[in-house]
Amino acid sequence: MSSFRKALKSRQRNHHERSQPGSRKQLGLLEKKKDYKLRADDYHKKQNTLAALRKKALEKNPDEFYFNMISSKLQDGVHIAKKPKEEVEVTEEQKKVMRTQDIKYVEMKRVSEAKKIERLKGELHLLDADSKQKNKHTFFVDSKKEVQSFDLAQHLQTAPELVDRVYNRPTLKTLETKSIQGATEPHTMKKLARQRKHQYTVLSQRIDREKKMFVISQKIQTRKDLQDKTKKVKVKKETPNAAAIYKFEAKRKR
Repeated sequence: MSSFRKALKSRQRNHHERSQPGSRKQLGLLEKKKDYKLRADDYHKKQNTLAALRKKALEKNPDEFYFNMISSKLQDGVHIAKKPKEEVEVTEEQKKVMRTQDIKYVEMKRVSEAKKIERLKGELHLLDADSKQKNKHTFFVDSKKEVQSFDLAQHLQTAPELVDRVYNRPTLKTLETKSIQGATEPHTMKKLARQRKHQYTVLSQRIDREKKMFVISQKIQTRKDLQDKTKKVKVKKETPNAAAIYKFEAKRKR
């Protein structure tokens, strides 16, 4: 019986959906049910969206405020978040050194600068440096009358010309008993002062250079560490004066 039913089905006529009549061919293809369903769903979706927006506009609170209102801008009809003015993470000088030099070379130059800085500090002692904090010396007296008649040179037992010195300030007794060693002429003293000032300038420049080299070596090392596949989280972003700080996932060593 089933074979007979199959035989009948094989001889059945295939029924096709009705096409556009010949008299209406100028109107294009005849719309089918599935085409209508897609068009109707799209229409109702748009109508529901418009109704929801209309309702939202009617119920809007005029005093409503979101921080996104001031942190975004309208560009070509689309809201785009404003990018904060971030500080430049890497200067052009740092980029050039990091591209062309290896970390070993940078570290070698930094150590060399550090040794020169220590040598200059040992020669200058930083006793009369402009950046050095001025020391204060308080003298105590018994009465206000002594304050008015207080003579600093007499109290320190030195010459009035040497009172302003922070170093090499001999007493009158030392000046009487011993001979002065070193330059005493005003022209020579001025020349020595200029040389000392120049050395302080060189020292300041070397300290700045050593700090820059240290920052560059840190940034190169950070970029090397980031090549590791270990999971990491940025703790502090990179700045021109410091490398970025990352926290790496702890791994148990076998």
